[in-house]
Amino acid sequence: MFRKFDKRKLLEWFGVLTAIIYSFLVASNTGFEFIAFLLLLISAFAIGLWAYLHKHWGIAFLQIFYAAAGLIGMFRWY
Repeated sequence: MFRKFDKRKLLEWFGVLTAIIYSFLVASNTGFEFIAFLLLLISAFAIGLWAYLHKHWGIAFLQIFYAAAGLIGMFRWY
């Protein structure tokens, strides 16, 4: 009936949802770009950790660049 709580699944979907919110904030051009790039950084860590735990090395590697983009965006918008 109820599935066991899966922390890895939560990590995956947390990363996905923060990335979705990031993209909408950037696209809306409403002045929340710093928060958006912070969400991108958080998303990259969450999805990167999820990918590492599941040995999805390509996705884990990609998250390094998303995290770098988040840091650059935060620096540029500060």
